[in-house]
Amino acid sequence: MSSTNTIVLLAFAVYLLLMIVIGAFYMRSTNSTEDYFLGGRGLNAWVAALSAQASDMSGWLLMGLPGAIYAMGTGQVWIAVGLFIGTVLNWLFVSVPLRRYTIAANNSLTLPEFFENRYRDRKKILLLVSSIMIVIFFLVYTASALAAGGKLFNTVFGLDYHVALVVGSTVILCYTLMGGFKAVCTTDLIQGMLMLIGLLAVPIVAFSMMEGNLSELITQSGTPGGASSFLNPFMNGERPYTFVEIFSQLAWGFGYCGMPHILVRFMAVRSDQELKKSKTIAIIWVFLSLGAACFIGVIGRAYLMPIILGTEGQASSESVFIELITKLFSDHLGIPFVGGIFLCGILAAIMSTADSQLLVTASAVSEDLYHSFINKKAEQNKVLQISRITVVAVALLAFIIAWNPESSVMNLVSNAWAGLGASFGPIVLMSLFWRRTNLPGAVAGIVAGGGAVILWDYIPLVGGKTLGSATGLYSLAVGFFFSILMIVIVSLATPAPAAEITEEFDRVKAMK
Repeated sequence: MSSTNTIVLLAFAVYLLLMIVIGAFYMRSTNSTEDYFLGGRGLNAWVAALSAQASDMSGWLLMGLPGAIYAMGTGQVWIAVGLFIGTVLNWLFVSVPLRRYTIAANNSLTLPEFFENRYRDRKKILLLVSSIMIVIFFLVYTASALAAGGKLFNTVFGLDYHVALVVGSTVILCYTLMGGFKAVCTTDLIQGMLMLIGLLAVPIVAFSMMEGNLSELITQSGTPGGASSFLNPFMNGERPYTFVEIFSQLAWGFGYCGMPHILVRFMAVRSDQELKKSKTIAIIWVFLSLGAACFIGVIGRAYLMPIILGTEGQASSESVFIELITKLFSDHLGIPFVGGIFLCGILAAIMSTADSQLLVTASAVSEDLYHSFINKKAEQNKVLQISRITVVAVALLAFIIAWNPESSVMNLVSNAWAGLGASFGPIVLMSLFWRRTNLPGAVAGIVAGGGAVILWDYIPLVGGKTLGSATGLYSLAVGFFFSILMIVIVSLATPAPAAEITEEFDRVKAMK
């Protein structure tokens, strides 16, 4: 290993050790499932905001999005626009009502438990269906984070991809197992700050040191249509984007109100006042981060010339941020330790999402399935033990899904985001804002949304192609619309909710 790699490795070691120490510290105060899954509802504004956004963006923000723009041009920016709009609407209109309602609905600790309490689901059908959806789609989501970690270690240190998977997965497991929600949120606060600093600093420094004209270098890199097409958000190579393509990218924003690992942060904030502060912090963070990630894709295309990522013998385009940091701080500036710290920002993005996904899946299995169906009389210590066993099991399954080194971070995130957003987004909105929604409608909405995504993305129905491939329309848009339609139709076709349900709805709506 070269001296430069040794210095970078030292930076990684310091960072990873800090994460494990935080997990060990919070292990002492994790004594119940409410502590493990919601941190006792005691998050402050900064921790809630940065934890929500860091766990949301994942390695996709620093690898998937810059890589897509590097490879295909600024037309991919519409995904970032959709996500920004979705983030703003989620914080403005969902965060406060959801926190209030989960407390009113028998202090619900998880999203499936909230659905059960909200609709007085004595047979626990909602709990079962929603828990299954969480496990299915979070497996894919966690796999995307582990795949991103494998690519990071492979590109930086030349480690075998599979060895890298083991290293990243082990560290994430350590502090998630030990500290639960408090450890995850505290590490997410650190990781969110580190991600933002890296995203802002690296492209600015690279642009200031770039030798040559930006447009000329982009054209020389061989992009279809040259710089004029690459820098035009309405062009896809040498042809204009279609309405369906732009709408599909904007449709990513629909997913926010259905992401359990984001919504749980709203539920865990200590007060409405803290939640209001969190809104401003989170919106500013996501605006700066998404804009900088897009800028990295553009600057990377020019700064890394004559290297063209994604061609034979080169790293994939999703490694553009890694390559940019390495070339800038190790080769040009000669300060590899600083580069190592910024590379830790990528690791931070990966870890901040993977730990949250593991925790939400563990809550679905231990609290919603085990405690509700298998052992209703289980004591808190037993449920906590099952939670930690589930974290290990889910990580192993995600590890298997991510085993293929050709796995695309962007594709894995896209599929998981669509499944979760379509399954839970519509029913979360209807639960908070439509008084007439009932239990049959809620069940129909979850099944219809998740089922539509699976049908659209995974089953070849048109000449050996899936409907998603044949139409170019993102499955989240289809699943989201179909889910709302089924909630409305089934709710209106079946008896109205009981008086106690509508009275609780009115009471929560009247809260000030």
